[in-house]
Amino acid sequence: MDEKLIQRLESAVARLEAFSTGFRHGGAPESDEVTVSDPSVLAFDDFMGQYVARVSNAAEKIGGQVLEATKILSEAFSVQRELLVKVKQTQKPDLAGLAEFLKPLNEVINKANALTEGRRSNFFNHLKTAADSLSALAWIAFTGKDCGMSMPIAHVEESWQMAEFYNNKVLVEYRNKDPNHVEWAKAMKELYLPGLRDYVKSFYPLGPVWSVTGKKAAPAAPKASPPTKTSAPSAPAPPPPPPASLFISEPSQASSSKPKEGMAAVFQEINSGKPVTLGLKKVTDDMKTKNRADRVGIVGSSEKGGRTASPSFSKTGPPKLELQMGRKWVVENQIGRKNLVIDDCDAKQSVYIFGCKDSVLQIQGKVNNITVDKCTKMGVVFTDVVAAFEIVNSNGVEVQCQGSAPTISVDNTGGCVLYLSKDSLGTSITTAKSSEINVLVPGGASDGDWVEHALPQQFVHTFKDGRFETTPVSHSGG
Repeated sequence: MDEKLIQRLESAVARLEAFSTGFRHGGAPESDEVTVSDPSVLAFDDFMGQYVARVSNAAEKIGGQVLEATKILSEAFSVQRELLVKVKQTQKPDLAGLAEFLKPLNEVINKANALTEGRRSNFFNHLKTAADSLSALAWIAFTGKDCGMSMPIAHVEESWQMAEFYNNKVLVEYRNKDPNHVEWAKAMKELYLPGLRDYVKSFYPLGPVWSVTGKKAAPAAPKASPPTKTSAPSAPAPPPPPPASLFISEPSQASSSKPKEGMAAVFQEINSGKPVTLGLKKVTDDMKTKNRADRVGIVGSSEKGGRTASPSFSKTGPPKLELQMGRKWVVENQIGRKNLVIDDCDAKQSVYIFGCKDSVLQIQGKVNNITVDKCTKMGVVFTDVVAAFEIVNSNGVEVQCQGSAPTISVDNTGGCVLYLSKDSLGTSITTAKSSEINVLVPGGASDGDWVEHALPQQFVHTFKDGRFETTPVSHSGG
């Protein structure tokens, strides 16, 4: 008999024994024991044993930072299990109580986010996949249609779509290098689709079911007051404010949504513990009157050198992400922004992306057309376009189509990778004055492998029967 099956049977027997012991000693079982025996909790245990274990096994073979990120991912799912148990025992809290209730999950997700910061790792795509995917666990915060979140099932799917952008890069990079990395990427996708999505669909399609008669959720801890002059000097200082949550991983201007309400406000409150001096500008020595060069007509040596550009501003102007005249989304001069989102759009609107660098934009919904102009190392994930997706005067662009697009045109661009879904295989691709264009399409098998096709950039023109015939150059090798 399979060893895993034996372990599951032994675990079930242990739960039944604990359940029966509660009747022998107290007439009724303890609430904790009943909750652990709840079908939804048992199903989550089975889910972790099947899907989380597969990702962990693949990470064990890779080791290093991938294993470290996977351990944090496993920890996050364990914390979610604990929260599911508490939901069965706790009355529905208010917004402040819910923020405190979700704090353990938020702290673990911040640990995953921390791995993606600082110097870029060789396994950056693995780390981003793990960190971005954990936002799917926020489905447990859904409290109703007016809470500012998508429905739980849709939230899981949308969260994975953002992480899949990096997961696909892992599949392409290691497809012919190391099968362990490919197995890890496939296991990551199945962890959420169908794994977590089907679990939520089966037990919590409308969000968590709180207890009616359970205990009340613990209120948010009050802020520590500053010590008085007579206070004991040995009193410990209050802990530092928590880091930013994954649930709000970018400043508010990076999203096209309306002002945050409901659950979005909860996550904003989680991260509101900022130092009171955060908004104040520090007066440096060169800003003091006695040191200002413009007062004496002398140009200081520090002014001779050019200023270093801010990482979030382009030399051509400030960053923009706004809807103009109700018809055109403008995304300009975004640099180093990985979580740009347009989620309030319709089929009559267009999207124009200009002067962006090292950024990723996700367009959630159908739009009329999308144009990428003068961008470098820009990633775009979109659902559907009515007319066309255009790329002009750019370098190193990656585009993922999750729905359909009648036409994709690439003009005067060097380095372009197109990921097409099964619904967009009929897309017409037009290229001009461009090089290094690769198109990846889903493989015929069900294992999720991508098949890469390089579009020709060299052509042979021959004069035949009174006209020129053009054919792409074909290279043959031994």
